[in-house]
Amino acid sequence: MRFDLTDLRLFLVVVEHGSLTRGARVMHLALASVSERIAGMETALGAPLLERNRRGVRATAAGVALVRHARLILGQVEQMRGELRTYATGLKGRIRLLSNTAALAAFLPQQLNRFLASYPDLSIDLEERPSPEIVKALAEGRADLGIVADIADLAALQTHLIAQDQLVVVANRSHPVVTGMPVSFAEILDEAFIGLSDAALETHLADRASRLGRQLNYRIQMRSIENVAMLVEAGNGIAILSEASIDMSRRPGLVISPLSESWTARRLHLCARNFAALTPHASLLAQQLMESAAQPLRSTAPSP
Repeated sequence: MRFDLTDLRLFLVVVEHGSLTRGARVMHLALASVSERIAGMETALGAPLLERNRRGVRATAAGVALVRHARLILGQVEQMRGELRTYATGLKGRIRLLSNTAALAAFLPQQLNRFLASYPDLSIDLEERPSPEIVKALAEGRADLGIVADIADLAALQTHLIAQDQLVVVANRSHPVVTGMPVSFAEILDEAFIGLSDAALETHLADRASRLGRQLNYRIQMRSIENVAMLVEAGNGIAILSEASIDMSRRPGLVISPLSESWTARRLHLCARNFAALTPHASLLAQQLMESAAQPLRSTAPSP
C-alpha cells in the first residue's frame, strides 16, 4: 500500500468539503485526476474509502480511519518542516516541552529564562496541557519532556521529582469558612465553586468528592486562573487551585486556606519516555531542571 502526501492531502480535502468537485478545486486538480487518485487509493487498500450519494461523498469506516492517520502524518510533516526551517535562521535545535498549569505558573518561567539565555541557538515549543494529556503525548512520542502532577498515571514514563505543590481554597475575604486557616475538603463541598475548564485538577477533585458521596457545584468554569481569581474576589464562589498558580494571580480581596488532607500535597515530576534517548538539546534542558531540584526540595510557590 503506497499513499503519497498529495494523496493524503487530497483525501482530507475531499472529506472535509464532502465533494470530489470542491476537493479538486481546492487542490487545483482536474476532477478526473482526483477521481483516479481516490480510486487508486481504494484499490491499494482493498476497501472503499468514500461513500457516494446525491449530495456528495462521505468517508466510510475505512475512510474515517484514514482521515485520522492522514491528519497525524501531515501534522508531523508540518512540524518537521517548521523545525528544519529554524536551522536557516540560526537555531540549531527545538525542544518540545509540555507543562501543567502549576509548573508553568511558578516553577518553569525562571528555569526557562536561564536556559534560553545559556543556549541562544536553541528554541522551545512550550504548551500548557492537563497532566493526563501530557502523559499520553509523551508516551506517543509527540513531545520530548513534560512536567506533570502525580495525580496522573506515570507508569509508562521515566520520571524525576522536581518540585512540590499544595492545593488551596481561595475565597472572598468575607467568607465564613475560608479564613486563612487549614480547612478540610468536606467542609467546603456545599459551597458554590468557580472552576478551571478542561483541567485535570477538576477531574481529580470530582473523584475525591465522589468518594465522600458528594459532588462539586460549579457556577461557572473559566479558561484562565486570572479570571477565576476575579470571580472569586467578587464573591461569586470559591475555588480550589494550586498554591503556585494562585500566587501569580493574588488579589487584595482574596483569602487563601490550605486544604488539610494529605492528598492535597501534590508532587511535580519531570517526565520523558526515555531520558537516555532524548535529543542532546532536550537532555540539556532535562539536566538543568533536575539540577534545580537537587537542592532541598521546595514548593513551587515563592515565599511571601
